[in-house]
Amino acid sequence: MRTRITAAVLAAALTPLALTLSAPAAHAVPAAAPYDFNGDGRTDLAIGAPGATVAGQARAGAVSVVYGSTSGPKSSTRTLLTQNTAGMPGAAEADDAFGSALASADLNTDGYADLLIGTPGEDGSDTNDGTVTIVWGSASGLSGARSLFSFFSTDYDRYGRALAAGDFDHDGDTDVAVGSTGPVTLSLVSGPITPTSTSQGGSGSHSTWWSSSSGVTHLSSGDITGDGHPHVVLHGRAANTGHATTALADMEISNYTDWLQRLPAGYVSAVGDIDDDGHADIAVGNDRETSADPAGALGGKVSIVYGGPEGPDPDRAPLVLTQDTAGVPGAAEKGDRFGSGVCLGDVNGDGYADLAIGTAGENGSAGAVTVLYGSASGLTTKGATSYTQNTAGVPGASEQGDRFGERVTLTDHTGDRRADLSVSAPGENAGDGAIWSLRATATGPTASGSTSFGPGTTGISTAGAPGYGTALNS
Repeated sequence: MRTRITAAVLAAALTPLALTLSAPAAHAVPAAAPYDFNGDGRTDLAIGAPGATVAGQARAGAVSVVYGSTSGPKSSTRTLLTQNTAGMPGAAEADDAFGSALASADLNTDGYADLLIGTPGEDGSDTNDGTVTIVWGSASGLSGARSLFSFFSTDYDRYGRALAAGDFDHDGDTDVAVGSTGPVTLSLVSGPITPTSTSQGGSGSHSTWWSSSSGVTHLSSGDITGDGHPHVVLHGRAANTGHATTALADMEISNYTDWLQRLPAGYVSAVGDIDDDGHADIAVGNDRETSADPAGALGGKVSIVYGGPEGPDPDRAPLVLTQDTAGVPGAAEKGDRFGSGVCLGDVNGDGYADLAIGTAGENGSAGAVTVLYGSASGLTTKGATSYTQNTAGVPGASEQGDRFGERVTLTDHTGDRRADLSVSAPGENAGDGAIWSLRATATGPTASGSTSFGPGTTGISTAGAPGYGTALNS
């Protein structure tokens, strides 16, 4: 069930309420691309470390933002964000887990992308109420912050555990989708959202598709139907079994009954146009064995759902990939976790979105990443490549427990219109975590000249297990 909400107390039974709206803010300049916080045409890299210790507070959490440059993410040009950063709402407290989820959009359309940070462990009106912080972009990078509106804190917990941003209700203003646990598992906060704006209302959802105790665990979004209106991919656990459940949501539908379409079950997803037909496609990662999730596979799998005018294209069956698929490097083995992370982006600049797949459990959880390429006919395994810390040119060495490939992102850090590959290994150095960045070329990511850095390089304490890279650009 989906319910329109305003900043009023939610009744015991969810019933439709009227939206309260005010006049939208003027749109002064073209919106910046997500994660381009300083408007220089290069995507910056946001790195969540929700386990970081801050001022002695264990697992308070931190986020590093490393700015793009002609040579890729430049760790010497960075911004460190915690809840103790000047101007940031709240304060760093134990178990807040600031940085558990990240999203970006130019919310106030000033030509600079803004950063959304989820803090699902924040205590508010009750324990683990959760909060979301917006940090504003500018010509000099990120500065200034406010909290995202949180309508019904008594009816959800862990608000901010999943985030996505886009014009989901198709009214011309950027909105924010927020995952949580409890009776309300998904919230849509309506735009415009600016440093000084008041609440524009929104909507909340409780669906019987997933458990209220696990809630919505992951979000991604993109224009599946090709009408300029992004849809949202939702991930959660089934109420009775705990198995993965994934759906495509059209947040513009207001009848609250048929706004969800079922997708192949998985735990993470990414959206991009693999075949350049004007309809974004969906990659769903399910890294579980069938013993843990009946929708999983030996070693894990990734399902590709091709988009069409009504959502998933009914004339194209989902493409299912494992490490036993012809052309995919490696072999499917128990515990590989193929599909632990997925991301779509155009690596070689040919106009087709390519797919990076993390395999964080490979070789005793040392980890690996595979890149497959898009084409006019869809995703192909031709020319697929795989990378580990033992690949020539990649810094470091593969070690058990590193979880290289837990998260992956494909985005243009250099401004050459090719998506560079960035990879996290949150288990590196006994839970410190680390990031690798491989520059894109016309033939794919190259390990030559690749870089790596950890939390200490960007000002985050290595006390405890910060889990640097638990979240990356989505």
